[in-house]
Amino acid sequence: MRPYVGTQSIRALRHAIASLVLVARFLAATLTLWLLDFLCIRNKVLLRRSEQADSPDDPPVRVSDSSRLFSLESIKAIWYGLRLDVFKSAHLGFVAPNTEVVQLGEQTKVRILDFAKGNSDIADSLLVYIEEAHPCDGWVSSDAPYQIPKHRCLEDRMKAAQLMNVQIPECLVVMDNMENSSNAAYGAYFERLYILKDERVVYQGGRGPEGYKIAEVRNWLAEYRSSLAHRRPLVIQV
Repeated sequence: MRPYVGTQSIRALRHAIASLVLVARFLAATLTLWLLDFLCIRNKVLLRRSEQADSPDDPPVRVSDSSRLFSLESIKAIWYGLRLDVFKSAHLGFVAPNTEVVQLGEQTKVRILDFAKGNSDIADSLLVYIEEAHPCDGWVSSDAPYQIPKHRCLEDRMKAAQLMNVQIPECLVVMDNMENSSNAAYGAYFERLYILKDERVVYQGGRGPEGYKIAEVRNWLAEYRSSLAHRRPLVIQV
């Protein structure tokens, strides 16, 4: 009985620490949003970030002057995203959550690791469309190319996912289920990049948009390709 009590105490302590981290990050994020509504500060911050960009592959963070960042909807979205990030189950070096996703068209339910088939040259690519970050009936962004409302059912999500599927036909697109299983497990809101290998997380990107670094994924894959080349056996013909 004592080991069980000890385990429960450790879990409670970890949860308490995580909650404190969550609150601290939330307060810092809301203060940042409030400050960024002053255009003089916003323009300086965005200019500095663009100058510090590691690679032209990484999309710059763009916010038009007409977009309001500090609002009730934005605060709710920030809290939701940070909560998913703090309590996600996907962690670097650990087993990747095999969450349920839904294929477009016939809405067939499959598992995310079912797509790790090893058929491509270096990696199989998969884009999981999750809930909308800036719905037209939520935290509205004047920079959004489409006006997409919050998904009320799977059909709503599929319609939005089809738009993305048209934009990137070279990449397989699936969608998260309405329980948002993949979003919760991977802390993906607003957007996030992962590399999974042998059912483990070997690369975990930061939270988007500022942590969305395509160049990091490209560099990881390049290093992995190089390591495979060095491990190839030497064949001598006689």
